[in-house]
Amino acid sequence: MASHPGRGKDDQDGAADEPVTSPDWDWPEDEAAAETGADPAAAAAAEPTAVAPAAESGGVRVVHEPAVDDPDDEYRWHTGLRRPTGMPDAVEFIDTHKAFGRNEILKGLNMGLPEGMISMILGPSGTGKSVCIKHMVGLLYPDQGDVLVHGDSVPTMELAPLLEMRKKFGVLFQDGALFGSMNVYDNTAFPLRQHTDKAEDDVRAIVEQRLDEVGLGNAADKFPNELSGGMRKRAGFARALVLDPSIVLFDEPDSGLDPVRTALLGELIKEIHADTMEVATREKRDHLPAFTIVTHDIMTARRVSQYINVMWRGRIVEAGPAEELFNSENAFVSQFLAGAARGPLGMN
Repeated sequence: MASHPGRGKDDQDGAADEPVTSPDWDWPEDEAAAETGADPAAAAAAEPTAVAPAAESGGVRVVHEPAVDDPDDEYRWHTGLRRPTGMPDAVEFIDTHKAFGRNEILKGLNMGLPEGMISMILGPSGTGKSVCIKHMVGLLYPDQGDVLVHGDSVPTMELAPLLEMRKKFGVLFQDGALFGSMNVYDNTAFPLRQHTDKAEDDVRAIVEQRLDEVGLGNAADKFPNELSGGMRKRAGFARALVLDPSIVLFDEPDSGLDPVRTALLGELIKEIHADTMEVATREKRDHLPAFTIVTHDIMTARRVSQYINVMWRGRIVEAGPAEELFNSENAFVSQFLAGAARGPLGMN
């Protein structure tokens, strides 16, 4: 069977009886070159992409990233530009490197998450976004560089201050990460019972407040297997808030949700952030709340984000206020935030 551009081996094996509708799909390279008088080898070397038939002929166009001859050219789109916000960073990565065996994930990451804003870490899958969360809370340590939380170095902390520092964080995991043997009320109360000496009446007041905020006031006695995906995420959100954290992390909160519930969750995040900002300002707290969402969903970014870090290949391409990033002239940033097929990012 002939090999077709743009198809993998598995596609070829499963398409033995599929007719080829495009007459120019299998033209030999020398025949195609003869049309232009070009040398076949030279034409192949000059072609930066592997392209299937155009959409007009019923095929699918697959765009690949151009080959990089110069290793430094791998980061030609990474300006590292950080547009100012006027706010201090709640979390800061300084020239952070992290590898797992031979697989380098973070390659000199410099990134800040400002206080008082809803930030997003956006980028293609596998670029190290979730690894950043584990560094923030001290579950992973950098091979080189530093990670600061409110100016304190996480990798140099002893166990006691590290555990205390973690209380600054609330984390919403991808599927809520609820305990299956506990109902919603006990799941939400768990951090309070584990990390504080509050009386049960105080615990109840806090839990009921947080469950009401996320719309689960009538679901306190339900177990995780009785909840929809969106309800599990909201229960996880309530649990992330009970310790009144100054930094809340959301690891792909839109994963597994339909578009409507994704939009509703985004609105809930905005409402809770506005409420916590009001409380922190009124009480003159040392740090304003910093919410950080790790995702690759562009619609969520448009609805919710106030500050965006665009991450690719273990580094920041550009960062700044959301409105400015969505108008960026950087080719990678504009392609990714538009969800466009054409640009520096390809399939490989």
